[in-house]
Amino acid sequence: MTLHRDRFIGFFILILILGCQKENGTTSLSDLVSVPSHFPAMHYPEGNEYSYDRWLLGKKLFYENRLSVNNSVNCGSCHHAEKAFSDTIPLSFGDNHTIGKSNAPSLTNIGYNPYFTRAGGVPTLEMQILVPIQEHDEFNTNILDIIDKLKQDSFYVQLSRKAYNRELDAFVLTRAISNFERSFISGNSAYDQYYFHNNKNALTQSQINGMKLFFSSKTNCSQCHSGFNLTNYAFENNGLYEIYRDNGRMRLTRLESDRARFKVPTLRNIVLTAPYMHDGSFQSLEEIVDHYNSGGKNHINKSNQVQPLNLSQSEKQDLVSFLKSLTDHSFINNQNLKK
Repeated sequence: MTLHRDRFIGFFILILILGCQKENGTTSLSDLVSVPSHFPAMHYPEGNEYSYDRWLLGKKLFYENRLSVNNSVNCGSCHHAEKAFSDTIPLSFGDNHTIGKSNAPSLTNIGYNPYFTRAGGVPTLEMQILVPIQEHDEFNTNILDIIDKLKQDSFYVQLSRKAYNRELDAFVLTRAISNFERSFISGNSAYDQYYFHNNKNALTQSQINGMKLFFSSKTNCSQCHSGFNLTNYAFENNGLYEIYRDNGRMRLTRLESDRARFKVPTLRNIVLTAPYMHDGSFQSLEEIVDHYNSGGKNHINKSNQVQPLNLSQSEKQDLVSFLKSLTDHSFINNQNLKK
């Protein structure tokens, strides 16, 4: 009885939302999230351009437990909005409490990524949706079974028609979720206010010192963490281990030169996305700075940029302070992105 009542209430709310949308005009993306003026325009594939109906459908699906075989987890189970859409544990739990293979990355600015997964094996955001669906330690199901379940729900049937002018199918599901994920835009940190909007009071002196270090030849941090999203999206080995359990990009290319190389992550909101590294082995920013200060461990594919830095204690503290300035509070507190 409760399930039927909840579905009826959900459908009633949907009708109210869509009715208000018709009365008030189209809801633009900028009505939902803050789009920074210093960011490039978001690219939407043909046939999946932004619309409020597509965004709303994608949001509902992102937090839909019926995406998993036992209806127990959803995308938001491992990507928490208040943690910049990352997780709080080294390896996340999937359906039936199975343990994942790698640390769940932040989805901050995911729509700007040129490829997806830590090994870069998926070319589009729409295709990426299929990965957790099929992985045995994540949703452990297939998209056809998901569609069969969701077609029993009038909420999804109605909204799919409105959003894509077709019945709910794999096309609709993958595109709607990716449409929602492209709204995970974050570019309003204290660093942005200081560097791009000339607010000289946005950073403390320690953070300014750390920023100068970050972009200096002494640390070379910005060689990998560059651009508006603070990543060059390259695949690198940072000397975390001498021997890795995870072969990284080599699993895709089969090339020894790609062994234990992983995609360089964005540093935006990094203070919120602990634990760090591909396996969640570091718990704090201080550990990260200490690692790079040491020059890392020897590995045949270690990046030439990773060298001993010989930073003083105050310099290390300044770097950590700067990394903390990359937090975008308006992003993590945006109720439009939460369940």
